[in-house]
Order: sequence, then structure tokens, then C-alpha cells
Amino acid sequence: MFDFEPVQQLGFKNVFQNGKATGFQIRQKLPYYRGIWLSMSKGWSVMVDGELFPREAITVTLHGKTYTQDEAQKAIDVHWGKLDVLTINVAKPGGLKMGMHQVTVNWMQRVSYSAPNDEPKITPAADPNKPRRMSEFGNGNSTVDLVMLTEERG
Repeated sequence: MFDFEPVQQLGFKNVFQNGKATGFQIRQKLPYYRGIWLSMSKGWSVMVDGELFPREAITVTLHGKTYTQDEAQKAIDVHWGKLDVLTINVAKPGGLKMGMHQVTVNWMQRVSYSAPNDEPKITPAADPNKPRRMSEFGNGNSTVDLVMLTEERG
């Protein structure tokens, strides 16, 4: 099934190391029609069920390589294509409980052909009370209800 939301149900799961949940992952499609260089990203902010995760707890994986948010902003040779799915990794000891979760991801990008403006240099905090959907330029919140279906063990 093709998922039209930038934040996707497919791939929403806990991550395990040595049999213990160390966090969870969310998959995100690029809402921009052309693809971008990963360095054009201003970063990600994640809130789940009202819990806002710190920037340092969030990494992203694209094409099999994981980046901190600062590393992603320096990845000038990594292209995030329209059909590529990026994985957002969030460190949370114990992971998430099985069941329904309200997930808000806020992501912003720099647009190479736009004049500089007063937008923040990094993505502001995810906020489900600001229901601005991600535009094709990547700015805005995407809030969806996702279900943690199984308790996988690694």
C-alpha cells in the first residue's frame, strides 16, 4: 500500500539492542517533488504522545548510513530522492508501548533558489497544536496516528 503522508505507518517500530528496546524509528518520505541534498535539511523535531524528544536523541538514516542532525547538515554529497524513504531514529530507553500513538514530526529544509529570510536556522519543536502540514518545501508539522503493532526483539 502506498502511504501518502510524509510520516509513514510502515516501519514504525521499536529498535532493540541486546534484547532491550533502546528507542524507536519512524519512516519519512520527502514531500518535495525534486529531491534534495541532505545538507539542505534544517533538521527534525519529534513529539510522541506529548513527549518532545531532544535534538540530540534524534538521528536519521538514509541509504544505509546514519547521521546526527549536525552531520546531516554537512552531508553535501548525499541525495535524498523523492522515492527514497528516510528513517528517523529516536533514542528512548524502553521504546514505545504497543498500540496507538500520536506522532508529530516537524522538518524544514533550505530552498536553494529562495532568498535568505528570517526562518530559524534549525527546525522548531514539533507541535501537534500547530497543524500545518508539511508543504512540498518541507516546512511544517506532520501529525499522524501510528500504531506500534508488534514487539520485535533484536
